[in-house]
Amino acid sequence: MKRKRRVLALGSIGAAALAVAAVVAGLPSIAQAASTLGAQAAVSGRYFGTAVAAGKLGNATYSSILDREFNMITAENEMKWDTVEPSRGNFNFGPGDQIVAHAQAHGQRMRGHTTVWHGQLPSWVSSITDANTLRSVMNNHITTEITHFKGKIYAWDVVNEAFADGSTQHRGSVFQNVLGNGFIEEAFRTARSADPAAKLCYNDYNIEDWNAAKTQGVYSMVRDFKARGVPIDCVGFQSHFGSGGQPGNFPTTLANFAALGVDVQLTELDIAQASATAYGNVVKTCMNVARCAGITVWGIRDSDSWRTGENPLLFDNNGNKKAAYNAVLTALGAAPSPGPSSTVSTGPSGGLRGVGSGRCLDVPSSSQTDGALLQIWDCNGAANQQWSLTASNQLVVYGNKCLDVPGRATTAGTRVEIWTCNGGTNQQWRVNADGTVVGVGSGLCLDVTGAGTGNGTAVEIWTCNGAANQKWSRT
Repeated sequence: MKRKRRVLALGSIGAAALAVAAVVAGLPSIAQAASTLGAQAAVSGRYFGTAVAAGKLGNATYSSILDREFNMITAENEMKWDTVEPSRGNFNFGPGDQIVAHAQAHGQRMRGHTTVWHGQLPSWVSSITDANTLRSVMNNHITTEITHFKGKIYAWDVVNEAFADGSTQHRGSVFQNVLGNGFIEEAFRTARSADPAAKLCYNDYNIEDWNAAKTQGVYSMVRDFKARGVPIDCVGFQSHFGSGGQPGNFPTTLANFAALGVDVQLTELDIAQASATAYGNVVKTCMNVARCAGITVWGIRDSDSWRTGENPLLFDNNGNKKAAYNAVLTALGAAPSPGPSSTVSTGPSGGLRGVGSGRCLDVPSSSQTDGALLQIWDCNGAANQQWSLTASNQLVVYGNKCLDVPGRATTAGTRVEIWTCNGGTNQQWRVNADGTVVGVGSGLCLDVTGAGTGNGTAVEIWTCNGAANQKWSRT
């Protein structure tokens, strides 16, 4: 990865983790072991991803591991400014398009990385001294890039590494120096306008230690943004750790950020020498926070890592699984050793009542036809309101029809339907302790349209906002 070497946070392994329930009260969830990282993460409604270089996709070993193990991809350099807009107004999306096409062909989702960063910035940008010019350039870059990939990106790292090491303040950069503190907020508002459905993240390194000044600076910013309605959906913790692994208070950090109403994501994980214990503990930390949406490791094999000589990844130079791989798979919830294959089973059925409406998720007229659009209706205990959560994170009615997002859509406002269960990510849901139900394929929340409360009000997916019309309880 082309970036300057940075000071890494060295921490001891935390002995305790916060235990947070990952399901709405009473809604059953049955764990089922899977044999790959992405598949096992999906059992809990999470993802397990990796950074990908377009130039390596032609390597058979590289692409084989990628497509077998990972269900989320981050472009390593192909969506950064120096590649995307090397000269003003001249955009190059070819390398990024190549990675997106690969992801779509293999059922993988994409994280966009990154629109605004002081690194890998062309000199024509870094030399701008006029605020109006830079503001126009920044907003045009964000809008053009996010619009180009609209509907194909699960989450964007809108702003990357804007805080100074060892400080609660922003680092010096052309954006900070010319535009001032407001450039981050402006970037997020511009990104939301370009793609209302994509999750918008702030991403940084050395913010894993809760007691660090930098962590507190980012936390204060996110708290302020949420209070003022600035659109921010997630915080990315790069998680570049030394051989000791995560700081002992990393669980506290993730839990505290999640309590602000944002998802937390481990976006660039690597650990010097790849201790199995260290990797396992990091994954457990994520698993114990309901709003930890997933983990991305920064590269596939040690030979692909930017940390040359530190062997920090899950596969060795030849693509063989290391001990840390098995530790991660176990921490994600897999059985310690492979067992016989089993069928997916469902837990007890029950109604899902909207907290805001007091009415239940309902299939109109008890239809069992694929494509029947869902609504809310007075809770009555009938079969068309009885939902169970499977081990594959499907919400099933009638025993064989799944809560489904038509056409694998990721656009806010798409109405949900029932469809014969097929295992697609558009039929998988992450049921969170705060009552939200999040589509694995879309990253959007199950939502009662317009916060309506009347019988027959439509149910859709929408950008998660924590409102009562996006919260559900068990009847």
